[in-house]
Amino acid sequence: MESETADDFRQLPCEELENMLDAGRWVLECHRVLQKSSDNIVGEVLKGNGVFTELEHYPPGDVFDPSSFSQHYYHAHRGGEHGHFHTFLRGDVAAMAQPIDQSHMDYMDEREDTICHLIAISMDSAGLPIGLFTTNRWVTAENWFDAADTVAMLKQFEMDIAPPSWPVNIWITNMLRLFRPQIIDLIHKRDGVISKWKDAHPDTDVFEDRGLDILNETPISIERQIIAIEQALMLA
Repeated sequence: MESETADDFRQLPCEELENMLDAGRWVLECHRVLQKSSDNIVGEVLKGNGVFTELEHYPPGDVFDPSSFSQHYYHAHRGGEHGHFHTFLRGDVAAMAQPIDQSHMDYMDEREDTICHLIAISMDSAGLPIGLFTTNRWVTAENWFDAADTVAMLKQFEMDIAPPSWPVNIWITNMLRLFRPQIIDLIHKRDGVISKWKDAHPDTDVFEDRGLDILNETPISIERQIIAIEQALMLA
């Protein structure tokens, strides 16, 4: 789903559209409040953390909500963007679903729980979101869950804590709600990319293949998304 039109969303229940629209209002409110002090989402994440260094996690140690087992961090290593957020669910996700049968790597033994990457959000230098993308397992050192279980976990993501930045936590929670249809679409197509790569490279471990990092991506616009939701609600 690369475009945001009313037709894209007309099949969604009105309740879900209303939830998406409410999330959009929260996203815009976070931008508004930060702009009052000439700041933005990226600036808020990097504030007080010294020189911005490629591949370093911001804030240091990531942000984790122990109630929802949600986690996120910001970093940079790609062209065409300032950087991106990675979002995860971890910990008790094992009680909801089990990772698929897969190869075992040392990084899985360096933690006491499982971790599922949900989606990454690309940001521009003005601190605005410009895209969504999914990654291969090795990129985020996660455990691999199939699309159905990953989508189920998506509903659980919520950063319901204040530190280190309440606006950023509110913003990222609601970004995953505002763009839920696109995220679900990317997650399902992600599994197809993995399957095709595995068939084309039978002698490699698809999840650890350094030739496969970004699985799929799509551009996004907050304004276009909100307009499309409003139009879909009018047509409902």
